[in-house]
Amino acid sequence: MEIKQLTPRYFVGPQIEPARMAALKERGITRILCNRPDTEVPARLGTAAIQAAAEKAGLEFAVQPLTHQTMTPEIIAHNRAIGAEMEGVTLAYCASGTRSCIAWALGQAGTRSTDEILQAAQNAGYDLEQMRGHLDSLTS
Repeated sequence: MEIKQLTPRYFVGPQIEPARMAALKERGITRILCNRPDTEVPARLGTAAIQAAAEKAGLEFAVQPLTHQTMTPEIIAHNRAIGAEMEGVTLAYCASGTRSCIAWALGQAGTRSTDEILQAAQNAGYDLEQMRGHLDSLTS
């Protein structure tokens, strides 16, 4: 599994396996943020399984299921509060990492410039240029 760095303390990635928790902790991750709804995965990859594995490995765990339709300002603010605003190093995951990256970008609007947000996403391999106008509207 390839996780991608957006900031020194915030990473995004695709669905994680319970067996990978120790390796993630060794990489410096301190918190797992599940952005994937349980309806998208089998029970062995559901929130309960990932949370149990994360806690067993000594990692913090937070959950904020996201779909593109549920990314309201309130949900994005909550996602930021339980992820990017926390101490330590967060890995937010979803199916591919894209939703988690988009949620991070929306949560950074107003605290970073649009160019900084888009560059961080680009450096991690996510092209969010189509969000420029929306991010600009959130920062003004």
